[in-house]
Amino acid sequence: MFIDYVSLLLVNMVAGHFLLAYYVYAGLDDSNQTRWAPGFLMTGLVAVVFGGIMTVTWPLPGAYGSAYGEMSVLLGIIFLGAGLAMAKGWGLGTVVCYAFFAGWAAIVLGIRIIDLKLTLKPMLSGAGFIISGAAGVLAAPTFAYLRGSRTFRVIAALVVVVAGLIWASMAYLEYWGHMQQFGKWVPLLMRGVGKP
Repeated sequence: MFIDYVSLLLVNMVAGHFLLAYYVYAGLDDSNQTRWAPGFLMTGLVAVVFGGIMTVTWPLPGAYGSAYGEMSVLLGIIFLGAGLAMAKGWGLGTVVCYAFFAGWAAIVLGIRIIDLKLTLKPMLSGAGFIISGAAGVLAAPTFAYLRGSRTFRVIAALVVVVAGLIWASMAYLEYWGHMQQFGKWVPLLMRGVGKP
């Protein structure tokens, strides 16, 4: 049995998606951007740290470490960059530029997950990556040209909410399953492994 923390990354993604949706809906033109910074920084920190650990240590079988670890790092960098920009009063232009390219990576990954039938629910997982990626790709035109359109912002926020709901359905089922799967797991040190 392997132990993973994909559920942590998924819940973090859920929080990040709902925060982003609310920001697109109500925060883009907020005169006090610093109020949004903590949520973005928290989401980014969890994603970068634990996604980075997953990317380096590869605790999951097959391609899952790459899918969830690397995509978490990209999401985390975007959120950390946005949070820092909000806190410092910098523009978000370079952050949305980065999101554009990271978004394409998520779309490609989502299509490939469906194509290879990876995960227990490949259509759901793939759709989560594709819709999240589309939000990243569309961030640049939204920010640059369409931010003044209330209708477009509502649609964009709803798309991000849909992605958040997909990740939520996966995250909370992961936690539910982990309690049973990991219920009798004993850490290596408690088993005597690694003792002189």
